[in-house]
Amino acid sequence: MAFDGIATACITYELKNELVGGRIDKVLQPEFDEINLIIRNNGQNHRVVMSASSNTPRVHFSSVQKENPEKAPMFCMLLRKHLLGGRVVDVVQPDFERIIEFHIESKDELGDISVKRLIIEIMGRHSNIILVSAKNKVLGSVKHIDFSVSKVRQLLPGMDYEYPPSQGKLNPMDVTEDDIINVLSKKDGLLDKIIVDNFTGIGPLSARETVYGYFGTTDVYSQLLQDFPEWLYEFFQKIKSNEFLPCLIYKNDKISDFSGILINQYEAGAVVEKHQYLNVAIESYYSKKDKKERMAQKTARLFKFVDNNIARCRKKLVIQHEKMQECKDKEKYKVYGDLLTASLHKIEEKATFVTVEDFYNNMEPITIELKPELSPAKNAQRYYNLYQKCKNAEVMTKKQMQIANDELYYLESVAEELARAETEADVNEIKDELTSGGYYKENTKGKKKQTVSKPMEFEIDGYVLMVGKNNIQNDMLTLKLARGNDLWLHTKNIHGSHGIIKTNGEMPSDDTIVKGAKIVAYYSKARNSANVPVDFTAVKNVKKPRGAKPGMVIYDNYNTVNVKPEK
Repeated sequence: MAFDGIATACITYELKNELVGGRIDKVLQPEFDEINLIIRNNGQNHRVVMSASSNTPRVHFSSVQKENPEKAPMFCMLLRKHLLGGRVVDVVQPDFERIIEFHIESKDELGDISVKRLIIEIMGRHSNIILVSAKNKVLGSVKHIDFSVSKVRQLLPGMDYEYPPSQGKLNPMDVTEDDIINVLSKKDGLLDKIIVDNFTGIGPLSARETVYGYFGTTDVYSQLLQDFPEWLYEFFQKIKSNEFLPCLIYKNDKISDFSGILINQYEAGAVVEKHQYLNVAIESYYSKKDKKERMAQKTARLFKFVDNNIARCRKKLVIQHEKMQECKDKEKYKVYGDLLTASLHKIEEKATFVTVEDFYNNMEPITIELKPELSPAKNAQRYYNLYQKCKNAEVMTKKQMQIANDELYYLESVAEELARAETEADVNEIKDELTSGGYYKENTKGKKKQTVSKPMEFEIDGYVLMVGKNNIQNDMLTLKLARGNDLWLHTKNIHGSHGIIKTNGEMPSDDTIVKGAKIVAYYSKARNSANVPVDFTAVKNVKKPRGAKPGMVIYDNYNTVNVKPEK
């Protein structure tokens, strides 16, 4: 885990320098496991993000302002009651653990000043945010931990606060060189693993870096100690003196990790970007990761719902296709009826079959099965009935297949919208779209009806390109906001957004159209393809058929350009 004791120490140092003496102006809870504090100090507002997410627990300054629920959660209200207007008097890291405490001086219910602690424990799925009174009583926490969750340590209002159980490791900020020698000389195995197992807060990345810094490699065993204990002791002393060198690590052009110390162990296998502040590095690291995780959580239920409906449509189409195959022989039944009618005098009563001359096929003999319980005339009528039944079924099945294909195409477009959703508002608009279409049922009592947000806008060579983010926006964009001479763009036979170039009566250049097509291709299912066909035509050539699903249109008089998608 990148957020080890060293990273925690670095973050604590940076937070303390900026926040001590600051006043808490706002307390927000945009996610069920995330708290934002707005702290004003020295004429500046600082947004401190504390997340107890199982996958991305962290603390750092942030410039990102998230949407907040209309009604604040209970824990948020509790924090506002106790902390609003309070002053930060200290920020500490106890025992070099992955824990940060904010000591906040504020008035209690009787008007007396006391120091409460807002504690965040950064420990994977056990992460938590806890408010503790001056008397060390738990006032509340983001996650309540009772006996059913943990028999070792409970966190419930009114209980005494206790730190997570110690693992028997040494605090690297308090050890001597002799302590280090004593530990390393008695252990066998890889040196970096011994360091992780015996010193609090030293993660695998940091441990490997200490070994690499001395030996030039990470594959070192404990018997090759040399002067390494002295080296390790000096390393710990630098951390104790707040000598940090924050950095971000990139592998294959993607952010891979972060650290409070400079990482050299990957050599040419990674790009290391130095930062003055770990806060900045962490925000870069988590911004996309956390956003992706949150959106996955918010869209999971809708994705499952849409996928189930897509599977239902496909199953329906398989059954309808089988039905069409059965109807392929309908003409045979009509021929049998004609041949039997012409040969009634040759058919014996209660016969199970008859062989007659096929006047449709050069008088070749043909054998026809009969129902012995039916008369010859009724056997002929039976084949006429089978012919008519298949004929009617074929007509109805074709209509049903067209409906199922349209529904499948629509649901696949919704799935694509969900995959591209970037905010909770985007997800809610898609949910509203499914609800209005009769697909999704949700209790909307007491909820405000969400207004459709504005499409995305891009400036291209002096022209405005508008791009829809979902089917409702696509309809609004194409059918209401666009003018007849504006240019309409859409990926050819590929699910994606509608794009409108506002021409103001002046036809854009080919280069401008290509630029717009690249953006429209990016906001489609083919965004990762190298060559995507994009159709474009005047808006007046785009029509919406009666009864068509949201976002579904037909168009003519168009041209096509092949582009590589670009954001």
